[in-house]
Amino acid sequence: MRTCLLFILLHFCFSANAQTKLTFSYDGAGNQTNRALCINCLSKSVQQVKEIEAVVENDLEKFFPEDVISYYPNPVKEQLYLQWQLAQDNYVISVHVYSITGQVLQTYQTNSSLNNLNIPFQQYPTGIYLVLLSYKDGGEKSIKIIKQ
Repeated sequence: MRTCLLFILLHFCFSANAQTKLTFSYDGAGNQTNRALCINCLSKSVQQVKEIEAVVENDLEKFFPEDVISYYPNPVKEQLYLQWQLAQDNYVISVHVYSITGQVLQTYQTNSSLNNLNIPFQQYPTGIYLVLLSYKDGGEKSIKIIKQ
């Protein structure tokens, strides 16, 4: 009897299919371009995926309305693109990349003429990182970045 129950249990485990609730689409570089919740996962429907050929203003995520700090993509696979336009003659003097444990991984020094920065993320393992922007006036802003 135990062998029969064991056989039925093993047959049920191997024949059961996991149900996918989220579907993801990626571009050629491996960056996530679309995420959709699948309510009825039995029928796969064709979804329209926006192909990102070049970064346009609408693709950038706005950080603060008074200080225009944009970053793209998040989650990131290879490079993070940062761009900023600060009010009242303020500018970014340094950008620090931190691991979630607080370890400084990279520091970039900038000047008043620089308003963008590409940060390579290829060498970092999958996880959550913090990017800290330090301003000339002493202020700081942090961004949570997810590395896939």
